[in-house]
Amino acid sequence: MTHDGNAPVGAEVSSPPAGSAAPALPQESPAGSASGGTPVALRNDCPQPVPGDGSRPASADGGQPAGGSSFHEMWRELLPVGRHPDSRGYRRYAWTGADADCRAWFREQAEARGLAYEVDRNGNQWAWLGDPAAGDAVVTGSHLDSVPDGGAFDGPLGVVSSFAALDELRGRGARFAKPLAIVNFGDEEGARFGLACVGSRLTAGQLTVEQAHRLTDGDGVSLPQAMEAAGYDPEAIGPDPERLARIGAFVELHVEQGRALDLSGDRVGIASAIWPHGRWRFDFRGEANHAGTTRLTDRRDPMLSYAETVLAARREARLAGAVATFGKISVEPNGVNAIPSLVRGWLDSRAADQETLDTVVGGVEKAAREYATAHGVDLDVVRESFTPVVEFDHALRDELGRILGKDTGLTVPVLGTGAGHDAGILSGSIPTAMLFVRNPTGVSHSPAEFAAEDDCVAGVRALADVLEGLACR
Repeated sequence: MTHDGNAPVGAEVSSPPAGSAAPALPQESPAGSASGGTPVALRNDCPQPVPGDGSRPASADGGQPAGGSSFHEMWRELLPVGRHPDSRGYRRYAWTGADADCRAWFREQAEARGLAYEVDRNGNQWAWLGDPAAGDAVVTGSHLDSVPDGGAFDGPLGVVSSFAALDELRGRGARFAKPLAIVNFGDEEGARFGLACVGSRLTAGQLTVEQAHRLTDGDGVSLPQAMEAAGYDPEAIGPDPERLARIGAFVELHVEQGRALDLSGDRVGIASAIWPHGRWRFDFRGEANHAGTTRLTDRRDPMLSYAETVLAARREARLAGAVATFGKISVEPNGVNAIPSLVRGWLDSRAADQETLDTVVGGVEKAAREYATAHGVDLDVVRESFTPVVEFDHALRDELGRILGKDTGLTVPVLGTGAGHDAGILSGSIPTAMLFVRNPTGVSHSPAEFAAEDDCVAGVRALADVLEGLACR
């Protein structure tokens, strides 16, 4: 198959042999499933895969392997990629070596299953079953990049589960009435260039080419430079409405970033909405001076105003039932024995509705200006990014609930989230929905992020049920 739009330099496109059908996959019994055995926790510190020659079992006719990897096998293969030996967290940043390894893994999984593989103009990877030009496709997937020293599950769980769900459906002998695709969206976390969901934003036209070309990392490397170094054409990026028009529904599975499912006792939930959220930069400008010779009363120390603002953010969020975090700071001249001239801090705030978010951020800025005035410090506040509330498609959300409760009669919990996702970006263009898998600790964006294997397998089966209900006869 060919690209929809201009193919980036170095982009890969491959398809099954002409006239051949995608191979059927035998059903596999995940570890700890009903086939026997004790569930094994898929923690970040689980044993590394045993080194081997990289071969896979061949199909009966000596061609491509019939079954691909099980969820557990795929998980173990992906686990070491981009993992830092000291922090034990992940540093899978966009257009780096670790990102290239993740992308190679995705392509390998796609081709092992006889799927048509392609990279779109924005660097997002796609694996297709059926003809995408037929339209009304059902798409699932997530992302493989990480925040600095992030956990193993945020993003990769959705991608691994998508391939495993396809294996499950083929094992059931499912007959597909619509095209099905698995996607890995590029640079979802924004860890390198400071803007989340770059791949999906470009595709949906929510990030212009000019804006994307101005993005730079901490070393001054621009997004175009990084893409070109990785073998892709940055001049090809841009909106992709023809691709989006082929998609009838997008369902993203994700580890829950909170404890709602753990508290309710459910393994899987359905997302209702993504809270409105944004990032604001606070620049406190004072006067650099000697830390040992400058009297306290003579100082214009921006660190004091910043510190008080951090506490104000916590107070405003607590009073409003929202969240607010100063998680990143830059100090100049950044010397132990020097009073700073500039303290720059980034506020991340999220709330269940726009009015509450405005109240929190407004309260934080008001307090910051009062503190700055008291200490003789200048203050600039810049909103760097903002995403309004995202209500997932109600009809699709209700259909997911119907599918998952069809045989059990159970009501699957519906819950909101304060985290942004590619599904949220795409929701303005196509019907989207999300499934959450239980996270008993609630920890995310940390090496301590965790989900038990039996919960992960329950997520795979739930996703398979949903895909069967949406795409199969």
